[in-house]
Amino acid sequence: MAQLDAQKLQLIQELEIEMMADLYNRLTTTCYKKCIPPAYSESELAKGEAVCLDRCVAKFLDIHDRIGKKLGQMTTQDEAMMKK
Repeated sequence: MAQLDAQKLQLIQELEIEMMADLYNRLTTTCYKKCIPPAYSESELAKGEAVCLDRCVAKFLDIHDRIGKKLGQMTTQDEAMMKK
């Protein structure tokens, strides 16, 4: 029984790492495409690019948080409906 719980915990941890890696990759790809021009003129980020990246990341994470909360509410509601 303890081994089964340890296996479940490990699976959950692996899934969480995979989800965070996916989130990071999607965030990086989305904000890079949106804020960084394809032709580089300088080796450093311009001020406008840095501001764009900051805003993009903030918005991306805000939306991710909102969606997570909404899905959590929907799951809770579905579970309550199933119990009735």
